[in-house]
Amino acid sequence: MTRNEALDLLYKHVKNEKMLYHSLSSEAVLKALARKLGREEESWGLAGLLHDIDVELTNADPSVHALKAGELLEEFSLDFEILDAIRMHNEMATGLPRTTEFQHALAAGETITGLIYATALIYPDKKIASVKPKSITKRMKQKAFAASVSRENIMECEKIGIPLPEFVDISLSAMQEIADQIGL
Repeated sequence: MTRNEALDLLYKHVKNEKMLYHSLSSEAVLKALARKLGREEESWGLAGLLHDIDVELTNADPSVHALKAGELLEEFSLDFEILDAIRMHNEMATGLPRTTEFQHALAAGETITGLIYATALIYPDKKIASVKPKSITKRMKQKAFAASVSRENIMECEKIGIPLPEFVDISLSAMQEIADQIGL
């Protein structure tokens, strides 16, 4: 599946603008992580882009979200690892723990986008260009800030060998590069 085909499919199934921004952000972060780890950027980017393709179909129901995405995407020529990472980004639905580098990267990478986005919105100009990595790591410690963002998922960055400060820097930079595409 090409990126353009994936975008067409995403736009067909996801109408909420914020979810589209999240998907594009996740793609950027996953591609940056792939570069850092010497992995295949295209595959990791597709996983980031498509991981929430079923969010509106399932009403984000944690018991089925990501499983439906896997079913929906099975008919396309995606590698098993991409489908597996997409399914496993929601452990609740599978009942299994994440074990692979790709699974951990997607879970951490897609989750940190929410914390970065929320941090940008508290800045006076609401621009991601103004956000500093230190501000994000500070917000990580504030459980009430962006309370729905799983700090545990973000900390899975350490399971792929990237310490939190570096992970924040990589993720923020990736999102800053596409600021015009994600409303920031």
